[in-house]
Amino acid sequence: MTDLAELIAVLERAYPPALAESWDAVGLVCGDPAEPVRRVLVCVDPVAETVAEALDRGAQLIVAHHPLLLRGVHGVPANTAKGSLVHRLIRNGIALLCAHTNADSASPGVSDALAAALGLRVLRPLRPNPDGSTGIGRIGELAEPEPLSVFTQRVADALPATVPGVRAAGDPDRLIRTVAVSGGAGDGYLLDATGAGVDAFVTADLRHHPAGEHLASRAGGAVPALVDVAHWASEWPWCEQAADILRTATNGTVEVLVSTCRTDPWTVTATARSPLNTGRS
Repeated sequence: MTDLAELIAVLERAYPPALAESWDAVGLVCGDPAEPVRRVLVCVDPVAETVAEALDRGAQLIVAHHPLLLRGVHGVPANTAKGSLVHRLIRNGIALLCAHTNADSASPGVSDALAAALGLRVLRPLRPNPDGSTGIGRIGELAEPEPLSVFTQRVADALPATVPGVRAAGDPDRLIRTVAVSGGAGDGYLLDATGAGVDAFVTADLRHHPAGEHLASRAGGAVPALVDVAHWASEWPWCEQAADILRTATNGTVEVLVSTCRTDPWTVTATARSPLNTGRS
């Protein structure tokens, strides 16, 4: 029987906690390292839906990408949203371990999984760590160049569907060969993508002003086209990567499942019926 401590060691070798950002909260949130684990559920978000899924599927461990308790708390009373999850986990003997920015910077990590899903051959990190090893994001290339419109469809087809879908900014006919990717919110890496000279940058949560200023900066030369995807979808490929690491390390003696819950928060979109509706008469 494999105990939780052994699985923690496996995950910490793959995603060293030392790689996490100083503000992050990674590692074991709850659970007894001495307890046996027969089944693991890997997910992006530790939320009510994935905790319920772990219960339904008989998991003793949830491995999540996003932290449950990222900001400091003074208590976890059961009548609060996050406190209720902690109580539910403990009462049902389910441990929770989070691998966040340490999984972002590890090699392979979150962006390697995203690059692989898009069919990219990884060349190097987008923003290397100070020692030159690994780092945030990846730069990769397609086997053959393709128009931005085709590449955008490639991204949509490669990732799980979400209500907001995938959007792109740039000339639809521009040929895309080299691509920067960063799982999760990535508009803080726009300058890195531009400096790398890539044709496109795929990430999530692109905001209006940073994206607009990025595109306006083309006066100084070409800038990457932008492909914006849902945050959850950009990180979901990592779940299978983490699951494979656990399966390999335990020689299949622990069943490792990937969550099927779609935890992207957006549920409705609408498009104006008229070509231009500014709300002004």
